[in-house]
Amino acid sequence: MTDAYVVGVDMIKFGRFPEKTVPQIGAESALLALDDCGLGIQDMEALYCGNLMQASAMVGQRILQEIGQTGIPVVNVSNACATGATAFREAWASVKAGLYDIVLAVGVEQMGKGLLGGGGPAKGIPKEGLFGSGTMPAVFAEAGMEHARKYGTTFEQFAKVSVKNHHHSTMNPKAMYQIETPLDTVMNAEMISYPNTKLMCSVNVDGSAAAVIATEKKARELGLMGRAVKVRASVLTSDRWQERDLVMPDVNTCTREASAKAYEMAGVGPEDIDLVELHDCFATAEILHYENLGLCGDGEAGRMIDDGEVALGGRTPVNVSGGLLSKGHPLGATGIANIYEVSTHLRGEAGERQVQGARIGMTHVIGLGSACGIHILEKAA
Repeated sequence: MTDAYVVGVDMIKFGRFPEKTVPQIGAESALLALDDCGLGIQDMEALYCGNLMQASAMVGQRILQEIGQTGIPVVNVSNACATGATAFREAWASVKAGLYDIVLAVGVEQMGKGLLGGGGPAKGIPKEGLFGSGTMPAVFAEAGMEHARKYGTTFEQFAKVSVKNHHHSTMNPKAMYQIETPLDTVMNAEMISYPNTKLMCSVNVDGSAAAVIATEKKARELGLMGRAVKVRASVLTSDRWQERDLVMPDVNTCTREASAKAYEMAGVGPEDIDLVELHDCFATAEILHYENLGLCGDGEAGRMIDDGEVALGGRTPVNVSGGLLSKGHPLGATGIANIYEVSTHLRGEAGERQVQGARIGMTHVIGLGSACGIHILEKAA
């Protein structure tokens, strides 16, 4: 099978755009990604579109109505918070398999404001989440408290994740928020579900991101290898059945399986990763995923945040974009926005927030239900 490369990638500045439609928001990043590699929609052989809230509305075809209907096949993808990563993976797989030479992947979401994940089933007894609440703040609060029980992780250590990510966002012009949040401010913010305060919860925003993926032969033919980013691994997992306490959803296992498979596919280990964009839907989640991704041993995540190892300039910078906590979390776009962030660093084009000498980066998203998407990217030249 051929190698596949990201040759064009971009995202819009995340925000709230009630005056625009979902296809209009998606079209903006599609055009930006095409401009990034100097190509047009007429050069694309297929489109893979990720969107969650309008999953039955053929968003991909409606994006083409905005930027050019060329008759190419369109695949629409929905996979919870892993929607964008899944669309990217489907696009990558089609190129890797030799089905197409060059394709476009777009992730887009229009979120609005308010709490997500509290609906639950209309009838019957749910299989899990009976304790406390099935809302996402409660689920990840429970997961954080379990980590605290096992390893002594403190409220302050969880809060430091938010301080770090909000600081990183001040250097990212495409982030929704670009403000410092000192530790006292984070810890004294409105409590949503202990230990997550309001400033430790991801931001619901509107946004889109897009990537152009090509074979090596096509990238060379078009003269695009100079800024190309190689996709060394693309992995998607779901939870295996396991005998466990079903009161609390498992937010760890599918990430651990995905990361192990990704490292094997890429032929690298956690020590080779120069930066990570991971799924910090809540501050507690980021702490857990340091360990789930093998960035440290079990029980060492609190030390990592205390020692600054995951901050810009540290051993393995995490969420230099500002992450979901500050950049924002438009569900269908997040997976490809992560690809954009890591690609920008590998190209050496991240400006003030540049991770110096970055050659290999990792992206991670997880949607409870469950789906985990991980990509390992490498500077091509």
